[in-house]
Amino acid sequence: MIDIAPIKAAGLKIVVDNMWGNGAGWLSEILAGGRTEVIEVHAEHNPLFPEMSRPEPIPPNVDAGLAVARQVGADCVCILDGDADRCGFGDENGQFVDQLRVYAMLAYYLLEVRGVRGAIVKTLSTTTMLDKLGQLYDVPVVNTGVGFKYVAPAMIEHDAMIGGEESGGYAFRGHVPERDGILSNLYLLDFMVRTGKQPTELLQLVFDKVGAHYYDRIDVRLTDNALKAAARRRLDNLDITNLTLGGHRVLDLVTTDGYKFLMDDGGWLLVRFSGTEPLLRVYTETTDQQAVPAILTGGRALAGV
Repeated sequence: MIDIAPIKAAGLKIVVDNMWGNGAGWLSEILAGGRTEVIEVHAEHNPLFPEMSRPEPIPPNVDAGLAVARQVGADCVCILDGDADRCGFGDENGQFVDQLRVYAMLAYYLLEVRGVRGAIVKTLSTTTMLDKLGQLYDVPVVNTGVGFKYVAPAMIEHDAMIGGEESGGYAFRGHVPERDGILSNLYLLDFMVRTGKQPTELLQLVFDKVGAHYYDRIDVRLTDNALKAAARRRLDNLDITNLTLGGHRVLDLVTTDGYKFLMDDGGWLLVRFSGTEPLLRVYTETTDQQAVPAILTGGRALAGV
């Protein structure tokens, strides 16, 4: 899947945050024996997952690893969740790179750097940067519901080169059609080595192709079934005529999995009830950075929560 030798010889300083999980030790072992240095954080197995509410590779759970990276002057941060199937990433400044941007970087790496061609499978909660890359490189983009129970079958059906979701799980052709955080991080390291660029420069390469995109998400806990039912009724009965979010007009509403509002800047808002937790998730991606908080607030208001 990947030539490890150039990464080992590159002389990178890499912080790896294992989140106390079963990914501990793998990246340090794989990359040992060369000039590259691996500094592990949260490398002991601990099912209590100290310092984090859950071993999910997003802030604030990743903050301790990012802080270590800033202290030691690392080139990047490779992050694994508790079972190592999801990938998080931090740049050379110790700043988190969100999952949508990571997915766009991985797709660009395969298309531009490795010259791979094939379908891109994405859930509707992940980035429209992939749709733009698909158009630029003339590869199909397949949108699915949220979850790898939808992504994996679509990858097999379309012989996709990559599949992924908003949670930071990515899968690749030639491997199992399932998430692999270790391989995802290795591909990001390979992207750095092959181009000789730092993570912020890699992201800029993507933005140069598709424009800058900004993402955020809030989770609203809904344990009261009556409130949940009321929120669903409000969303089911919405009239999007003349509806605006963060100053952007809503052009369409897609209800494949949740309620996805497509906006006039090419951005979107997704309001979706979690299938596994008592949560209402409100996500947005937009090209208008200043509008992100207002769009999320508008999403909560649409659901009445």
